Amino acid sequence: MIHHLKGRLIEKNPTHVIIECGGVGYFVNISLHTFSKISDSEDINLFTHLQVKEDSHTLFGFAEKTERDIFRLLLSVSGIGSSTARTMLSSLSPPQIREAIASDNVVAIQAIKGIGAKTAQRVILDLRDKILKVYDVGEVSIDSNNTNKEEALSALEVLGFARRQAEKAVDKVLNQDPSLSVENIIKHALKNL
Repeated sequence: MIHHLKGRLIEKNPTHVIIECGGVGYFVNISLHTFSKISDSEDINLFTHLQVKEDSHTLFGFAEKTERDIFRLLLSVSGIGSSTARTMLSSLSPPQIREAIASDNVVAIQAIKGIGAKTAQRVILDLRDKILKVYDVGEVSIDSNNTNKEEALSALEVLGFARRQAEKAVDKVLNQDPSLSVENIIKHALKNL
């Protein structure tokens, strides 16, 4: 219903801002990501999401449309409410959340306060296809790189290398050429170990 607010910044806090538009002061909940993007200038423009419940109307504000889009996608997941979605956007930037979902990184999502293993897996399961479709992230390359990386790491562990040390070497190799096969990743990583 309310697409955006453009007005005068009255108050700025890490969790909310108050914006005056046409003589009306709006209390708008924000994430830490949006807080960091808002300058202290008097004029402000935020994209908004209005959540209507039986007992309240709550307004959420976002510095960027992409953050609002990800917030709305997160709300579509069973078990994720507005406060959890805002916490996720305060812990990770929108691109980091997008990347974590697209690359099946359960650990990154689970590291967010209040998110357990099952919820993290549900977020990835429910949103992965939507994220890949909306943001045009190459599904095949992410899938194969993730699988190739895991296979290479397993092989290096079998060869006796510590996981952390092997992961650094594999990441270095994949940063140089993400399209390498498992065998080539292992060969190049062995040169760095």
